[in-house]
Amino acid sequence: LTTAQAKAVLDELRDLQVFYINIGGGEPMIRRDFFEILEHSGKNGIGVKFSTNGAFIDAEKARRLAAMDYLDIQISLDGTDAATNDAVRGEGSYATAIRAMDNLKAAGFGQFKISVVVTRHNVDQLDEFKALADSYGAQLRITRLRPAGRGADTWNELHPTNAQQRQIYDWLLAHGENVLTGDSFFHLNAFGESLPGLNLCGAGRVVCLIDPIGDVYACPFVIHDTFKAGNVLETGGFTHVWRESDLFTELREPQSAGACASCGAFDACQGGCMAAKFFTGLPLDGPDPECVGGDGEILLASVPVALTPRPSMDHSKPPRHKVNA
Repeated sequence: LTTAQAKAVLDELRDLQVFYINIGGGEPMIRRDFFEILEHSGKNGIGVKFSTNGAFIDAEKARRLAAMDYLDIQISLDGTDAATNDAVRGEGSYATAIRAMDNLKAAGFGQFKISVVVTRHNVDQLDEFKALADSYGAQLRITRLRPAGRGADTWNELHPTNAQQRQIYDWLLAHGENVLTGDSFFHLNAFGESLPGLNLCGAGRVVCLIDPIGDVYACPFVIHDTFKAGNVLETGGFTHVWRESDLFTELREPQSAGACASCGAFDACQGGCMAAKFFTGLPLDGPDPECVGGDGEILLASVPVALTPRPSMDHSKPPRHKVNA
């Protein structure tokens, strides 16, 4: 989307009384008009949270961000040491994130967020992540690894084991009041007591994704034609897509419990994450692949890897063109 098109979408969101957006990536700060978009959103009374690896947050940018209203920043970090983090996010990414956090703290930004995707390799560092966030006066946010985007290629080797799922659940029961999770872990409610956070799938109901070319998907984790509701550049814009699309209308209807109907935990876990099921080849009315009862794991064993859906093109990154020598 051009700057003008992005601003027009923000104007629509204002008219729809949207009060908050999350800008993700790729790396959102790579857009040359990034600050212009932030400022336009603020003028419309729309708060912005954006997720970044911190590469572009030098001392000057940190001061500029600290001077803005209605702004929240999430620094992505997947390990409390360089070895753990960089194995997932790339060499030097730990130092980059720490430098960005140092700059934000020095600029007096306030309570930014440290955003962690929990994997089987960093789950034992949850206490250390919390301590790191506390040391910066920041807030910890932990999220689930879903088999979408880059996660599609690494989910099998990185997603937490069943025993680690219980470890996450117990840790959140003890610390969850001060830790953000969004809608990442409602599937763990099947263990017993409900966790803090959004305990349902909000796809097409309370959230959706507008990608860089204006395509609208049910949520950020289902970038696939099956879950594309329309495009903001079509007649009627985003407003028409949000209010009238067949996909969103269907998602807002009561959903079938399907194979989970006989499970006593269904009311607690709601069958888990739609994206996690779809991209692992499981039926949408079946169990989550990380079902704490093990039902998803049993079904996964019968799904040929070659038949699992692949995410559609990620428009947050420019296409790579082959150059013939």
